[in-house]
Amino acid sequence: MTINPGAAEFPHRQIAAQLRERIRRGDWNPGERLPSIPAMAEMFGVAKQTVQRTVDQLRVEGILITKPGSGTYVRGTRRRLNRLSRGRYGAHRGYHADLAARYRQQLAGVGREAAPPEVADAFGVRDGTEMLVRRHLVRADDATVEVGASWFRVTDATGTSLERAEAFGRPLYQEAEEAIGRRYASATDTISARQPSREEAEILQIRPDTPVLHLLHVAFDETRKPIEVAQATWPGPMTTLTEEYRIPAPVPEPDPDPGLTLA
Repeated sequence: MTINPGAAEFPHRQIAAQLRERIRRGDWNPGERLPSIPAMAEMFGVAKQTVQRTVDQLRVEGILITKPGSGTYVRGTRRRLNRLSRGRYGAHRGYHADLAARYRQQLAGVGREAAPPEVADAFGVRDGTEMLVRRHLVRADDATVEVGASWFRVTDATGTSLERAEAFGRPLYQEAEEAIGRRYASATDTISARQPSREEAEILQIRPDTPVLHLLHVAFDETRKPIEVAQATWPGPMTTLTEEYRIPAPVPEPDPDPGLTLA
């Protein structure tokens, strides 16, 4: 492994590109420890500070993870998440089989909390309005890949199963429909990128300067009144959101009226 001192690209980025390629082709597998920074500095013929910059860059990208006193390990490559929110409803209003097979959802807490601004705006109430929230984590391959929460009006949820600190044997929206007595009819998704909170960075095991993807999902009844506002946060650099959909066929142009004369 070598670098080109005369190249326009910085040395630490050249090294990063070579490490990515080696990880991609399987020279180092997820969970495997990389050589020490002094060893890699010797391999590439650069200063230790240059290798440290490389490691820092790949940590931000989510490819590497550093364990204090142990070393630097391969975290893995990008995870393809088919988790655009329509997937939570499945093709026939039930669990999306592919998601259930690949991801494990864990209930993290149920209680009443002050609604954050984006949730309050979605419900059309004041910031800080008390609401019921059900928090969860999603894990894959022993790593947390999603931090999520579902919010409901207290007036809708009081005295229902939604208040119970237990997982349901069916999708949450089906439980909510029965508990609240209103059917989910439409929804909007807003996806944005931002820096993680300190708690999110700790749970997702990412650096505080690693960007995250954040989803705000608002589900409405037939009168366009919000039933549920859900949030989901994923580590950005190692997450891709993919949706497959059909493209409508072109509509044939109608034949001109044979009685008309076109100029």
